[in-house]
Amino acid sequence: MDNIDTIDRRILSALQQDADQSLEDLGAKVGLSRNACWRRVRILQESGVIRKRVALLDPQKLGLGLSVFIQVRTSNHDPDWLDKFARAVKLMPEILGAYRMTGDLDYLIHARVSDVKDYDALYQRLIAKVDLSDVSASFVMEELKETTELSL
Repeated sequence: MDNIDTIDRRILSALQQDADQSLEDLGAKVGLSRNACWRRVRILQESGVIRKRVALLDPQKLGLGLSVFIQVRTSNHDPDWLDKFARAVKLMPEILGAYRMTGDLDYLIHARVSDVKDYDALYQRLIAKVDLSDVSASFVMEELKETTELSL
């Protein structure tokens, strides 16, 4: 969607901060009536700019206090292996993100688990599903910044 204007950006920014706010409150923040605001939000949803609205949960309070980045290297790059790997990571709920990378690293996986023992169980399940050449993990000691908000 190429025609996002200043008001759309203000709507998107406000929704990134609180997607649960009423249309009245959202409209007041961006200077639109409830109905005009609703029309713009609907267009942003239909165009795919707004993919979905979610609740952000506190992983600590849910017993998922360990954030881990898993670095994966593979010697196999054929389409069947890639499909198998993609299916495996998509089916593991602990995995929050999986990315194909440039450079020395083939894939980077971000996961949330309760502790190192829980990570080891995830690791064992992953290597049982997909043949990997090298896997290493880095455990997050401190989160300095983590956000879902895009810069608009």
